[in-house]
Amino acid sequence: MDLSVFDRLESNIRGYIRSFPTVFETASGSWLTDTQGRRYLDFFAGAGTLNYGHNHPCVKAALIDYLSHDGIMHGLDMGTKAKQDLLLAFDEVILKPRDLDFKVQFTGPTGANCVEAAIKLARKVKQRSHIVAFTNAYHGHSLGALALTGNQYYHDVCYGARSNVTHLPFDGYLGELDTATVLEKMLADPSSGLPLPAAVILETVQGEGGINVASNRWLQRIEQICRNKDILLIVDDIQVGNGRTGTFFSFEPAGIKPDLVCLSKAIGGGLPMSLLLIQREVDLWKPGQHTGTFRGNNLAFVACRALLDLWRDNQLTTHVKALSELVESQLQQWKLEFPGYITAIRGRGLVWGIDTGEINIATEVCKEAFERGLVIETSGAHDQVVKLLPPLTSDQQEITHGLDILHQSFGAIVNQRSRSQAVIAPLAQNAWQKSAVNSLSSF
Repeated sequence: MDLSVFDRLESNIRGYIRSFPTVFETASGSWLTDTQGRRYLDFFAGAGTLNYGHNHPCVKAALIDYLSHDGIMHGLDMGTKAKQDLLLAFDEVILKPRDLDFKVQFTGPTGANCVEAAIKLARKVKQRSHIVAFTNAYHGHSLGALALTGNQYYHDVCYGARSNVTHLPFDGYLGELDTATVLEKMLADPSSGLPLPAAVILETVQGEGGINVASNRWLQRIEQICRNKDILLIVDDIQVGNGRTGTFFSFEPAGIKPDLVCLSKAIGGGLPMSLLLIQREVDLWKPGQHTGTFRGNNLAFVACRALLDLWRDNQLTTHVKALSELVESQLQQWKLEFPGYITAIRGRGLVWGIDTGEINIATEVCKEAFERGLVIETSGAHDQVVKLLPPLTSDQQEITHGLDILHQSFGAIVNQRSRSQAVIAPLAQNAWQKSAVNSLSSF
């Protein structure tokens, strides 16, 4: 596979091509095909952008029809038929059945821009500048969103100050201690050093942070603390919303109602789009206070509108639940099969993490899996977690096939390491014996 053009012409910033060194050409459903005709099963799904798989038939049909009738492609925030249809369908299919009274803001098309809009609006509404985020959080790479992101790898002092943000421990970060108590205590103590924030922002499942799953009880406590202290609650549902955890919004099982919800990735059906959902009384924007040339991606409106029909009943939720149970059952068996190599299994719906507890194991497993035809990535502070993120539309046979490849990959890496240790042990013993003989000869 000749990748020289990318080495020669593309910036060093490129990342995923280093993990998946091939040139992909076509894709359909849960499968990718490269220019050599080799097929790969996708357990990566565009980092959560392709929840409905590649080139979903209803998206293709809707886009082809729209373009064939010269539909508006770019419209800033002007009124278009595509936007009108999307807003009406989103209200009917998603908001009203969940008793949610959000207004919709079309931000710039990236998740980071949606986060920027959320914290900007929170600061405007509360006339306070501070934001509370959490350990292992990931919210994007533009400067405001980056200040909320925990991983030091993405930070550099030359980017600018990370002021007005405090990171507190996420659920489970301190073991059995309920970390909501930390937030509550610090807000109650005028000497804690924590200013009264405008907002608290969180992910219900931390994807890039290592598949850390917040409990319903913890989410409920955080919401109540926010209500008691007049703090806005922002849920970043960019990666684990849009059905990834089984329900359309990841926070639904907890029964909480955030003030602001960030949606991106899968909401556009594979096309760039971000939505900020705003409780009606919080929508205090003046016209044009947060803007962007590509906040009017009408092709994404069309794709999103087409996919909303999948949420008119509970079939997709039921499907994800069944696949989730299959995945969890298999992964728990692997934990028993590979003691010392798998330290924890975490997840919900179709986002799962296999924590290897070591920096290199997860990376080696993902590399081995790719060579065997499975696209899958790592996550976590040290890339120590193998992250399963298959399309929600995958069938049971595809999930089983992907799990088989992953199981074989774990087995191969474990065997390689076992053989290496078996070789190292006698070498170390021989070195010790030689050292002992030399020491004795000196007497």
